[in-house]
Amino acid sequence: MLRDIILCLLIGYVFGCFQTGYIYGKCHGIDIRKYGSGNSGTTNTLRVLGKKAGYITYAGDALKAIFAILLVKYIIYSLWLTPNLDSQLLLAYTGLGVALGHNYPFYLGFKGGKGIAVTSGVMLALDLRIGLIGIIGFALLFFTTRYVSVGSLFMSLAFPVCVLIFYPGEWHLFAVSVVFWLMAWIRHRSNIKRLIQGNENRFERKKRNVNRF
Repeated sequence: MLRDIILCLLIGYVFGCFQTGYIYGKCHGIDIRKYGSGNSGTTNTLRVLGKKAGYITYAGDALKAIFAILLVKYIIYSLWLTPNLDSQLLLAYTGLGVALGHNYPFYLGFKGGKGIAVTSGVMLALDLRIGLIGIIGFALLFFTTRYVSVGSLFMSLAFPVCVLIFYPGEWHLFAVSVVFWLMAWIRHRSNIKRLIQGNENRFERKKRNVNRF
């Protein structure tokens, strides 16, 4: 089983290294990591380059998780993985690999995004119910508070909570979902600090830091 887990993590990591925000920025002559919050995720790309860039970045980051999981589910599992293993668990490990590749891409000095778009893609691919709860919860919290971080933190927490509800007794799967939650909260530690201090940035339309493309 360890061999299968490592293979799934590696496949996911390769997909995760496709940095949508970074690539989009480079296509327009900038390194997105040198602007705004300094990461290559959806929120920073949206703030710096505008709505179109943000939507493209979110779609790319969520879809790379979905594609990686579908690849393992429909091709890799039947060809190279041990039969009769818990496929849902291996798919979760694949998603975890995508999140690791997204957050810590080796070719960018391990400086990537915060993994929320990826996590939403993983949740959708694993179980549509879990994905919809996470996304709807994110949307409700974002539109009521205007804090992207609040919605993001809720989504990451919803993952293990939903696993407990929909997959009772699946403790290994729950443990993997907890890793998603912990990783997201670690990546958002500066946001959490600002939320506690009351000076977290609300999402408002601002002038771009770079020229319009």
